[in-house]
Amino acid sequence: MTDSTHEPIATRNLDQYGSAELPWSRARDILAADTPKADLTFFVATVRPDGRPHSAGVGAVWVADALYFVSGPGTRKSRNLAVNPACTVSVRLRGVDLVLEGSAHRVTEAASLERLAEVYRSGGWPATVTEEGFTAPFTAPSAGPPPWYVYRLTLHSAVGVATAEPHGATRWDFPHQ
Repeated sequence: MTDSTHEPIATRNLDQYGSAELPWSRARDILAADTPKADLTFFVATVRPDGRPHSAGVGAVWVADALYFVSGPGTRKSRNLAVNPACTVSVRLRGVDLVLEGSAHRVTEAASLERLAEVYRSGGWPATVTEEGFTAPFTAPSAGPPPWYVYRLTLHSAVGVATAEPHGATRWDFPHQ
C-alpha cells in the first residue's frame, strides 16, 4: 500500500449554471478527513454475470489516496467482482455527492491488510486480519459472514456534484494504474 498522489489527467466541467469546475482536492480531502470516523454510507454497484446491476452498502475508508471496502466472499457483490471487477462506489460527503468509477481488486498482502485494519479500528470497527481478509465481532448484515474480503478501488473516473457553496459539477478522469 503506497502513498501516491493520484491526480486527475483530465477534468470536465459538467455544471450548466456557470459555476467553475470543482477541484478534485475538495472531494479527496473530505474523504481523507471523514473516513472512517464520520457516519458515511457508501454504496458499491456491480454487474451480475447476466448483465443486471446490483448495488449494496459497504464499509469503506480512504487511505493513501485510494478507496478500500469490505465484503464477504459469498455476497452478490463479491461474486460479481470475481467475474467482473468494474464497479462504482457512491457516497454523499459534506457538501459533495460523489460517484467513483473503476475496478475493484482484492487486497491480500499482509502489511496492507494490517494497516487497513488499523484504520477501521480507529473508526470503531474492531477488525482483525485473517488469511482471507478481516474478521470482527460484528459487521453490517450486508457484508455476509466472516471472513470479509478487502477490496481496493482503482479509480478510472469520478463525478462530483456540490451540494454546498461553491456549487458546481465536475468529472475527473484518472490514469489507469
